[in-house]
Amino acid sequence: MSTTTDRHEGQTGGQGGGQPELHRVLGPKLLLLFIVGDILGTGIYALTGKVAAEVGGAVWIPFLVAFAIALVTAFSYLEMVTKYPQAGGAAAFVHRAFDVHFLTFLVTFTVMASGITSASTAAKAFASNLSKGLNLEWDASSPQVVGIAVGFLIVLALINFRGVAESVKLNVVLTLIELSGLLLIIFVGLYAVLGFSGAEVDFSRAVMFETAEGKNAFLAVTAATSLAFFAMVGFEDSVNMAEETKDPSKTFPKVMLSGLLITGLIYVLVSITSVALVPVGELGEGETPLLTVVERGAPDLPIGTFYPFIAMFAVANSALINMLMASRLLYGMAHQNVLPKPLGLVHPGRRTPWMAIIFTTALAILLILFFGGVSELGGTTALLLLAVFTVVNIACLVLRRDTVEHEHFRAPTVLPVVGALACAYMVGPWTGRAGVQYEIGAWVLGVGVVLWALTWFLNRALYARPTRIKDPHDLADSDEIR
Repeated sequence: MSTTTDRHEGQTGGQGGGQPELHRVLGPKLLLLFIVGDILGTGIYALTGKVAAEVGGAVWIPFLVAFAIALVTAFSYLEMVTKYPQAGGAAAFVHRAFDVHFLTFLVTFTVMASGITSASTAAKAFASNLSKGLNLEWDASSPQVVGIAVGFLIVLALINFRGVAESVKLNVVLTLIELSGLLLIIFVGLYAVLGFSGAEVDFSRAVMFETAEGKNAFLAVTAATSLAFFAMVGFEDSVNMAEETKDPSKTFPKVMLSGLLITGLIYVLVSITSVALVPVGELGEGETPLLTVVERGAPDLPIGTFYPFIAMFAVANSALINMLMASRLLYGMAHQNVLPKPLGLVHPGRRTPWMAIIFTTALAILLILFFGGVSELGGTTALLLLAVFTVVNIACLVLRRDTVEHEHFRAPTVLPVVGALACAYMVGPWTGRAGVQYEIGAWVLGVGVVLWALTWFLNRALYARPTRIKDPHDLADSDEIR
């Protein structure tokens, strides 16, 4: 295999004089905020109650296990992103390790599908928080909430079509707002503990383990972790910022691990506070659990009136980022002739991939209409990404055969092994994962495989050319769209 230098020269040299490198503007502080902001979002805001329903008051345990799995996998990402510090993610690493084009396509489409299921989850959480914020007594599965969720996705599509020039400074602002919503939960807990609100506080609930449906403790924790893991995803997106980071080989390891530790600590504190203020049975009802915590812990403060809108803002940001990612990946696959070419159409005025935006939005809407639940869609997102992480951990071990000239982070060999085994285990049905999550995942990936097969046939029949991803680095990064 080639070294990083050879790879980069080959990439640029074949483009008619080469493309300049991206400007390295991200220092440790901005990169840390980017990582923390990417992880924070829909999962903790929407799924705390569902996780509690699986394990009772010990809701912090699944979040801690999910954190551990994410941390181990992060070591594999760190080794590869410092070894190959160009923009690119799981697909680029898997392609470099195995050079199997259909596998690269499957990993890419799975990542794209996870973005769609994540955005659908956020849309339902957005609609539920809006109804609560406006004091509307609508059930989470009511036509009104579903309609708001669908309308929200359409608005995202219009924003996406217009063109969203994301900046690091904007990400800082969004991160601080998202973070404030979770810090408010911790503040409400302290406020209640000090006796200012008169609310009942019972920290003994945090050690009460109650399994659902007669499951044993191990199965209950793994089932809850399969949901809680949705709250930890996002750290892997930061590898796409490698080419814009100052000295990534030294910066990335400490910053990514710090970001994971910060978010993990916040999640554990939020989950303990939640069960201390709200009995598990009540916390598991509805799809706005943290709003219930705020209302119970500080009834004499006006926090409950504006908290739904903070939650809305947090999940809206997550949804927009995921739909942007999904549409650009779909465009990239069509642009490399592994999906039908119409999906790669770019609007001449807006310079945005309008057909990919329509297609990904339609898929997200269908998921809401036919599957709908936050726990089902969030669990499917975790399922898809755990499958990707399994392959990434294996790729890390395979790429040990490849040597590069510069120094880079190297994970202890045991960690990618543990990461691959843990992620593979969490994908299986033995975890107690709801069967509908496999149905959703199979349905979405089935669409991708059918489109790939159609493209493969047309490429052979009409153009006599292979169907393969030529360079995963270029999937979502093209000069033709902004």
